[in-house]
Amino acid sequence: MAEMPERVGKYKILREIGRGATAVVYLAENPYYPEPVALKYISFRDRAKDEAKWNRRLLKLLRAESSVARRLEHPNIIRIYEAVIEKDEAYVVMEYFPGGSLEDFCSYERMLPVQRTTSIIFKIAMALDYAYRQGIIHRDIKPANILVDADDNVKITDFGLAMNVNKKSAEDSTFIMGVGSPAYMSPEQIKNYPLNQKTDLYSLGVVLFHMLTGRLPFRAKNPAQLVYKIINTDPPAASALNPDVPEAMDAVIRKSLEKDLYSRYRNGAEFAKDLSGVQFKIFNEHDSLPDSSRFSQIRRLGFFTDFEDVEIWEASRFSAWRVGEPLTQIVREGSSDQRFGILLEGEVELSISGRVVAVLGPGECFGETAYLDKIEHRQVCTVVSKTFVRYLEITPAALALASEECLEHFRERLMTTVVQRLAKASDAVAQHGGAALKAVNVTTASMELQLVDD
Repeated sequence: MAEMPERVGKYKILREIGRGATAVVYLAENPYYPEPVALKYISFRDRAKDEAKWNRRLLKLLRAESSVARRLEHPNIIRIYEAVIEKDEAYVVMEYFPGGSLEDFCSYERMLPVQRTTSIIFKIAMALDYAYRQGIIHRDIKPANILVDADDNVKITDFGLAMNVNKKSAEDSTFIMGVGSPAYMSPEQIKNYPLNQKTDLYSLGVVLFHMLTGRLPFRAKNPAQLVYKIINTDPPAASALNPDVPEAMDAVIRKSLEKDLYSRYRNGAEFAKDLSGVQFKIFNEHDSLPDSSRFSQIRRLGFFTDFEDVEIWEASRFSAWRVGEPLTQIVREGSSDQRFGILLEGEVELSISGRVVAVLGPGECFGETAYLDKIEHRQVCTVVSKTFVRYLEITPAALALASEECLEHFRERLMTTVVQRLAKASDAVAQHGGAALKAVNVTTASMELQLVDD
């Protein structure tokens, strides 16, 4: 075993935190930044000359991981900061996440409760949905490439096999560099067919099954039998292997593992939506998710009436939960702060130039004008709490991570709110206005069609 280096480039090596067949991962320190980083390190010094071809493959993996992952900014995807490739060594510097991989929870002895597993897979599905909207397919989703900590914070890592669907080359292949994880591969990957985002969702379905049952959906004594089963046979029902798994979950797993692409989930958001539907069938008073209370509070609000359950789950995770004492200024008139709020409890007063405009209660939003104003980003009203308040605070950066469906519902609801308030304001102005002009001529657009008897 090679001795641990004291430094790699400008990074001081603190300790080893992981080791694979080709690379070692160290906890490292950047002298210019306080936060530690993870450094994936490969040395070519001790490799035999006949390994030159493999070295070229490793370099390609590193370049792919660096170029792809640096485009992705999502709370459930590991950030890549730097990649350095030199004659004798190469390394990738990435965000340090102090969690272990999902491999730790795929055995019978260490399986997580069903609801925790569902919550983890939900987050991964939404992260894959985001990645695909950026044009990225991971292609190697498996427990070893998904990190989780004690609070169920999740990070997808290792984008070495990822494919940029907007820049596909002839070199892209399913078994790129001769590596891969056959047990988690989709039928189309094994057949070397063209891939899209659905291949990642298939692999995620395998991960879900593995975590719920402690075994893989397809098992065989040799690779040929495994390939045959993946292509031709149906998986067993997870509920038959684990009595804690509700039968509704079997339908979700079946759809994620469909061999026919047209029958499989279209995107990660659709997968996550069905997971959220199962989630509430498995809660009980002794074993519930921390997110369940937040979901229930949001679900009751009028603002979210038209939102799907999966979108409520999204909102509960990317929103900040805030409180305010009475007479606290939350929004300042004329500012360019684009954050907006949705009241959970209490009342706030809206004013313009020191004059009251409206008083809002639970389920109503405030401070939305700077977000909707794409030119000046200006807040129209000052917002002050009349009572103790609790509210959701939402930022444009948070909304950028939402699914397209969720984002569209937010836009629709905010625009409807603005139009309705404008109508009320216009009505109030009309009460003090002069008499209106009486029209002499009527345009065709104002005419109404009427049925007449012959």
